[in-house]
Amino acid sequence: MNDWPLAELLPHAGDMILIDTIDRFDDEQIFTRITVKPDGLFSLPDGSLPAWVGVELMAQSVAAFAGCHARQKGNPVELGFLLGTRKFECNVEAFPAGSELTIHGLRSLEDDNGMGVFECHINGDGIHASARLNVFRPPQANQYLQQTKESNDD
Repeated sequence: MNDWPLAELLPHAGDMILIDTIDRFDDEQIFTRITVKPDGLFSLPDGSLPAWVGVELMAQSVAAFAGCHARQKGNPVELGFLLGTRKFECNVEAFPAGSELTIHGLRSLEDDNGMGVFECHINGDGIHASARLNVFRPPQANQYLQQTKESNDD
């Protein structure tokens, strides 16, 4: 358990922060939680959350993992990128309003250049989703973004 506000761990703000809490994390994994709100940013008319938003829940959990580790070391939280996902599977088309979901992210690979792979799962009452997320956290994100901007301006 930690006392850091999610807004200090994620590069998102306001309604774009979809996870509610971090239950726990360690060197290799994180467990987060969300209760599906019927009036959320991505809610369907019946108040449910489309299953495809599960990829974003997983990505935010991975970002929170990186943010927790940065804060634990006394470093600033850095920007990261979701490069893609493989094998997203979900046994429901939408997460019903009021559902409590637990998101588990397990780091299976991370190199010194900032490339990482996480095995992620979402579980709730009768709900299971899984995917493998490929992520990139450049060592100096601001410098990386500036270089990218300059190369696009040419």
